Amino acid sequence: MEDDYVEVRKSWWQRNWKWFVPTGCVSILLIFVLFIVSIFFGVTSMMTNSDAYKGAMIEAQKNKQVIEKLGSPIEDDGMTSGSINTSNDSGNCDLQIPIKGPKGKATLFIVAEKKGTWKYSEMTVLIKATNEEIDLLKK
Repeated sequence: MEDDYVEVRKSWWQRNWKWFVPTGCVSILLIFVLFIVSIFFGVTSMMTNSDAYKGAMIEAQKNKQVIEKLGSPIEDDGMTSGSINTSNDSGNCDLQIPIKGPKGKATLFIVAEKKGTWKYSEMTVLIKATNEEIDLLKK
């Protein structure tokens, strides 16, 4: 009697699991990371596009003491942190904006409340090199 040799073809999963599992895990991880990054940049852009942020940056850019310490032009220098909440014509914000000029770096602190327009209760610049605080609300 002759041996009958029957080749059993493996299923797709049995042939491909060794590359499919790691690729699938990496894909899921990549999608998760992209989701987190998109949320992060969405929140950051919401802060930097707010009227409170723009108004405070204008005040810092035209303040003579800040220009004397940091030079001109003054621009943001990295990631804004803090919180901003708005609903219709009301809201509040508490932001820390890193800023820089040709002569140095500082942090712009903003605390404001919105009732139609933003009313600032704090708008100060803390110069990093000297720890000097400049109050932008004092005229």
